[in-house]
Order: sequence, then structure tokens, then C-alpha cells
Amino acid sequence: MVQKYQSPVRVYKFPFELVMAAYDKRFPNCPLIPMFVNSDITSECHSEDGATQVTERKCTVDVEAPRLLKRIAGVDYLYFIQKNSLDRRERTLHIEAYNESFSSRVNVYEHCCYTVHPENEDWTCFEQSASMDIKSFFGFESTAEKIAMKQYAASIKKGKEIIEFHLKQLEEEGITHVPRWVPPPATVAPHQPPVSLARAIPACNSRAHPSSTDVLPGSPDDKLDAEYISRYLGQLTPFQESCLIRLRQWLQETHKGKIPKDEHVLRFLRSRDFNLEKAKEALCQTLTWRKQHQIDFLLDTWQCPQLLQDYYTGGWHHHDKDGRPLYILRLGQMDTKGLVRTLGEETLLRHVLSINEEGLRHCQEKTKIFGKPISCWTCLVDLEGLNMRHLWRPAIKALLRMIEVVGANYPETLGRLLIIRAPRVFPVLWTLVSPFIDENTRKKFLIYAGNDYQGPGGLVDYINRDFIPDFLGGDSLCDAPEGGLVPKSLYRTAEELENEEVKLWNESIYKSAGVLKGSPHEVLIEITDVSSVITWDFDVCKGDVIFNIYHSRRVPQPAKRDGLSAHNLACPGGNNVQLIDRSWMLGQDYSMVETALPCREGESVQGSHVTRWPGFYILQWRLYSTPTCTSSSRPRVDDVLASLQVSSHKCKVMYFTEVLQSSDFRGSMSSLESSHSGFSLLSAATTSSNQSHTDSTISR
Repeated sequence: MVQKYQSPVRVYKFPFELVMAAYDKRFPNCPLIPMFVNSDITSECHSEDGATQVTERKCTVDVEAPRLLKRIAGVDYLYFIQKNSLDRRERTLHIEAYNESFSSRVNVYEHCCYTVHPENEDWTCFEQSASMDIKSFFGFESTAEKIAMKQYAASIKKGKEIIEFHLKQLEEEGITHVPRWVPPPATVAPHQPPVSLARAIPACNSRAHPSSTDVLPGSPDDKLDAEYISRYLGQLTPFQESCLIRLRQWLQETHKGKIPKDEHVLRFLRSRDFNLEKAKEALCQTLTWRKQHQIDFLLDTWQCPQLLQDYYTGGWHHHDKDGRPLYILRLGQMDTKGLVRTLGEETLLRHVLSINEEGLRHCQEKTKIFGKPISCWTCLVDLEGLNMRHLWRPAIKALLRMIEVVGANYPETLGRLLIIRAPRVFPVLWTLVSPFIDENTRKKFLIYAGNDYQGPGGLVDYINRDFIPDFLGGDSLCDAPEGGLVPKSLYRTAEELENEEVKLWNESIYKSAGVLKGSPHEVLIEITDVSSVITWDFDVCKGDVIFNIYHSRRVPQPAKRDGLSAHNLACPGGNNVQLIDRSWMLGQDYSMVETALPCREGESVQGSHVTRWPGFYILQWRLYSTPTCTSSSRPRVDDVLASLQVSSHKCKVMYFTEVLQSSDFRGSMSSLESSHSGFSLLSAATTSSNQSHTDSTISR
């Protein structure tokens, strides 16, 4: 498996030329990095005007590895080739390094770059990326990979310290300024643009290794600064920083501006132990969920029923000793059965989601107030009064639903859970609930029976005495309602509650559809006014699809379902509508008005099409699969079997379409209502495609 690393931007508040002088002092060897034994210059060349310099070194590295492994490998040292390309005119240094030892078994490649800070020309930025692919290593591939990762992480940590150490040395030597390069008078050519040799480095051997262009960082606006990470996200290991940056880059590529804030991305990585693929999958699911149910607008649109204000015994209350927002829930005083019977499960869930959205805002506020990263909150649950009434089956079902939804979409937001005055019935509740709580979350639970919370190791260890609620013996007034029994006269029938729940979750402007092999999903849009603008916004939730737009003057009719489809076996992915008749001929009965657009799983796509003719436009999503290449025209057995297993070839899309008059369309997705799903709480700023053509636009 290929291991990759991408560093954040590290800033030295010193001019580029002074940093280069400090960098040169680490050669030919560096006592601060014991594993870096020595280096020898094998070639060096300069441009005529002295602006560029390319230096190649052979570096000797002593890797800390078990003696047995070194004996099996038959080496004491490893050798790397390093090429430094310095451009004094552009004020950049590109460093490429790759392994010479065991190059047929292991591929290690590293690219580093020193550049001038984009906003301050007297500061210097440093970035680093690397990849390692261990194909075989005498049967010790896993061990070798762990050793290499450990050594590399240690050297990364030392890197900035070394430059700062040599900068201090230069200062002690009286060197605090190094003049910038100035072109010799004889070589000045104002009419010709400068040419940098640092961007085109000749290969020194025949071994194929990645090009530096494959790992060059993106634009400065997209980069994360190391100081920003430390200030707002906390201390991360080099591996964790790399995971955050790579996941963030992937989101920028697939969601085009609609990405969550960095602290929320980091929550998903932490909840998946920084497994990039698992975090990516979970984050995509929650972004789709937020868009479908318009969670970003929840705090602005949610009107808490008066019944909840009176009987829901929870509320925010100051903060704990770590600065985390504190939420108090008097669960024992809450009539869970009465709330479920009067409001229903979905209304309660909406209220709990609004509490979590408030929690995200409180974390941002506390981060600014205390000057340190705060990404989670503390919850204090008082169970005094808990009895068998709270174990009513529908109430437990609602509780489990809330745990499931919150756990999936708000990971790592609970910093600590203090459960106090737990009665004898609590073990029964815990037995029912604990299997649905993530193991990492369960480790944050502290449970106190009786009055144990008042002694050593109790609340005073986690909450300042001034903030302990009055009902727990403190002096702080708590705004959480005292609760009580909900009047039975307010209870509603099961049918009324069901209708209310359907209404709540059908408010979404987005629709879901299943796309199967041989069964695309199609949406019909009738256009009467020429130059109307068809706009769309969709997410590929599962699988890969191809998006097409067709025009027809004939009225398409939905295809009749056969017996298989009638039993819902053909559409396990959700709604599926087919409009184009199989007897229609492309180019005669209908025509394609946009180039087919392949869309991968997890991508978010927005676009628009300016119509030329009246008639019927069909938006189509069909399964995207690589065609099978075979020399025979006869179908293979595997292909026939695959075609029968339709359930294994399904995709899911969530989409919204809208038709705008040309006068209402401002040439960008800012006019599309669904583009407001910019994660108002999760992203600092949301941008959408700004491409606009006279005929059509497809933006991703």
C-alpha cells in the first residue's frame, strides 16, 4: 500500500535569502539529525547570470532498525539522491529526494519547497510532501513500513527546529541580513521574461520516479498554515496533519467550495482514527444528509414548540474548567413518554439536532474567548427521578434513533458526559443504550451514584464551583425547565403523529433516486419560453453515474413497470423513473444537448443549461461502468450473470432542479436556491461555479 504525506504550510518569519543561508548550514551533515550521517555533492551547475543553481547530493542515512533486519538486508546505511534547484530570481528552492538503496523493492519520493510568503515578502513558506511504496522487503514489509513512518515523522518534527537553530547561529555570528540576488548588468534583458531552470530538472538516472509537478501544492489560498492548525485545531502529529490536508484537498476537488470548516473535517478523522477512506465516506454521507434535510438552516427555521420549552428539561449553562460549553439535561425530571405521545419522534429529533447545531456555534465562541481550540462540549445528565416510565418502548426507540443520527453526523462533539444521581433502574437503561454508543464515546462517560458527585473526583474536578447548578447544591441559577408530567389531554393519536412526521421530513427540496444497470433515472422538464435556464444541483451518494441532458419535441411517457419492478425489486436504491422509450432513436426522436458528464461517488455537481428550443428536456442519470473488452462478440458467462444480479449494480443520487427565466438568472449558481446548502455552520464561506456560457454550463 502506498503511504502518502502532505505537510501544512510552515512559515518562517525571516527573508528567503536568510533562510537559505540557514538551510546550507545543515550540509554536509547535521548533528541535530543523528540518522543523517553525511552527504556528498555529485554534481552542481549554475546559470550564466548566477540566478539558478542545481545541486545533486548523495546522502547517507543510518536508519534505526533492529540489527537482525539490517543483517538480513545486508546493509548498514541507506543512500538517497537529493536534487536542490535554487532560483534566486524567483526566490524558490525545490528539493527532490528518492532512494537509491533497494530501489527495485521500495520507492520513496519526497518533494519540498521553500517560497516567499504570498502576503509578506520578508517571510518564507515551507511545504513538504512524500510517498512511500514498499513492494517487497524480505518478508518484513509491515515492519519496514512502520520503521520508515516512525523515522520520517521524527525527521519532520525536527525539520523546523533545525532551520530555527541555524538562524539563531547566524544571528550569533552577526549575520542578520543576506542581500537579494541582483542580475549582473551585462545579462539584463528587460524585454525577455526570466527563465527558471529550477522547474526543469534533468533526471540523473534512468529510474522512474514521480515528477515534481505531481506533488506540487495548490494555490496559496487553499493551504493550511501550521500556526493556524496549532491555534485553532490543536496539536496534531505530522501524520494527522497530512490526513487533514489530504481530506480537505479531496473535498475541494469534489465539492468545489462547499466544504465544511476544518474543525469539523478533523472531527470525522478523529472519529475514524485518522483512517482517510473511512473518514471520507462518513463525511460524504453527512454532507448529503445535511443538504437533503436542510440542516444548515435549522437554527433559522426551527420554531421550538411551546410544549418543549415547558417540558424539555435541558439547556446550555456556562462552561466547564476546560472552557467547553456545558449542557445540562435533567433527564430524570423529563416526561419522555408524554413528549413522544404529544410531539412525536421526529419533532424531538429536530430539537436535539438544533441543540447540536447550537453546540457547534458555542464551540466557535469559546475558541475565540479562551484563545485555544475547543471543538466539543460537556454534558451533565441528572438522573434523579428516573424510573420505569422512562423505559417505555417508543421512548427508548426515539432515544436510540437520536443516538444513531447524532453519532453519525456530529462525531467527536461530546468531550465528557457526567451522569449523576444514577438510580437502581439505570443499569437497565444502560444495557439497552450502550451497544449503540461508539466505544470512544463510552470512554468519556463518568457515572456517579447517589451523592458521590459531591465528593473528591466529583463535579468540582470538572466544573468551577461558581457554575455548579443550584439544584445540585451550587450557587448558579440554571435556566433548564424543571419539567413535570405532560397533560394527557395533549396526547395525539398515532395517525396524527405519523402525518406530522411525514410532513416534517418531506419539506426537503431534494429528491432521491436509484440508478440501476439498464434503468437510468430521468426527470422531465417542459419548456415553453425559449432561453429559460434549467439549473440543477445533485450529489452522487453511491456508485458512479453519467449525467446527460436530452431534448425532444415529443411528450415522453413513463415506462410501464414489469412484474419485477412492480414488486420493487428493480429499484432498491429508491425512486426510479424512465421516460425515454426504448423504441426512440437518438438524433430522430430526441437529441443530446450537453456533453455526457461522468460523475464519481461523493461528487457534488451544480450546473445550468440555457434552452434554445421549446419542448421537453430530459435530465438523465445512468450507471457509469467501464465497458468490457473482449475479442469475441458472444457474451461471456460472467457478463450474463452480472446482468442478472441487478441489485449489485445500483447507484443513488440526490438532486434538485429548477427552471429560471433568463432575466432572473445571474449567470452563476448564486441564483439557484439549492446552492445555499453551503454548510452555513460548517464552512466559513461557500462558493459555487461561476462559469457561464451563452448556451449551456456544466460545472463541478
